[in-house]
Amino acid sequence: MVGVSANAARPSNFVATYLLSSSADFQVYFVNPMVEEIFDQPCYASLAELPEVPDMVNVFRRSEDLPEVAEEAVAVGARSFWTQLGLWNVEAATTAINAGMDVVMDRCLKIEHARFHGGLHLAGFDT
Repeated sequence: MVGVSANAARPSNFVATYLLSSSADFQVYFVNPMVEEIFDQPCYASLAELPEVPDMVNVFRRSEDLPEVAEEAVAVGARSFWTQLGLWNVEAATTAINAGMDVVMDRCLKIEHARFHGGLHLAGFDT
């Protein structure tokens, strides 16, 4: 998760909490150069510092910052690039697609994960 916040009121923090408590079998890494640790896990300064290549780069940054994050995701060999609700950038999408990455923009990973795993009620939706 690029741009994750230690502030519990931020959407990125809420999504991080959900993903860490999910029963899914995946590793969540946090990327934010301004934070050393979130939820007792290290927070890395960049994607290049992660201990392994991420399958997905989930981004919580401003739309104008997305091209830089997409370039970094391509450089580390990530397979997909996902931006949260309200985030869209054609340049970033083009960069990722041209590198062979799957791209999802303007969608909440927490909501989509819950939708496919039957847990939308956990996301605050009455299902």
